[in-house]
Amino acid sequence: MSEFTPVLQDQDTQIIQSPNMLNDIIKAEIDIQISTAKQYPRSIAHFKQKALSMATLDVETAASCFYALSRAGKIIEGPSIRLAEIVISAWGNLRASANVIANDRKTITARAICHDLESNTAIAIEVKRRITDKNGKTYSEDMQVVTGNAACKIALRNAVFSVIPMAYSKDIYDKTRLVAAGDAATLGQRRMDALKHFKSMGVTYDRIYAVLGVKSDEDIDQEKFLTLLGIANAIKDGDTTIDDAFPKIVEKTETQAKSETALKDTMNKINEAKNGGSGTTGKAYRYNRG
Repeated sequence: MSEFTPVLQDQDTQIIQSPNMLNDIIKAEIDIQISTAKQYPRSIAHFKQKALSMATLDVETAASCFYALSRAGKIIEGPSIRLAEIVISAWGNLRASANVIANDRKTITARAICHDLESNTAIAIEVKRRITDKNGKTYSEDMQVVTGNAACKIALRNAVFSVIPMAYSKDIYDKTRLVAAGDAATLGQRRMDALKHFKSMGVTYDRIYAVLGVKSDEDIDQEKFLTLLGIANAIKDGDTTIDDAFPKIVEKTETQAKSETALKDTMNKINEAKNGGSGTTGKAYRYNRG
């Protein structure tokens, strides 16, 4: 006698009784989409035209299409999630999704999948983000959701540009930067607006100057202005934090400065003593007797 568990369902609800049935349905859907993609292949020329039109629709859109990160004294730049979304829309015949797959109360793991139905190329990318503060305390539920969303965006961006060759998007990426840079006539005002934006977030000008490698506002040219826009996007998208983007400058106290000077003087005296008091350092002399 077989055993079964009764299932209650209303007239409009379909119950999947077999665990394999859902996989079969998904597989059938993908097979249909692949077949459709083969029947209506994309045009690369149409993709470029459509993506460029959307990405450069206005200055604000263009300015959101790239990010910048400061790492070990170097600026790393690349296409942002906004440009990835535009590329997804214009590329066509594509499946893309991202979701949080793990949360151990210390880190959140997001997984994104991008599947080109026409070439049948699929890539999955996982991204981890910390959800604890500097004291090891776990973020609130709301902040965990925010961090999870940011991780999903980053994973999706990386997956999309792993499937869609950057060779097709590079020209679009370059032109968004040109549009975002504006012209020399408007640079002064837009530069001040960017500095005020960061100042409202608690970032002092000296921290901004240190990252850009400049000494004043006037030294921020169009290229460095684009870096500021890229950093703003990176902070907004969750790629980095304000403190990581603009490290706080630790000024030496008077005591520290005196200690360093005293240490240098001591080392100089030791080196002079090793070299017979001649004041030379690091050189060895050989004398031959006559």
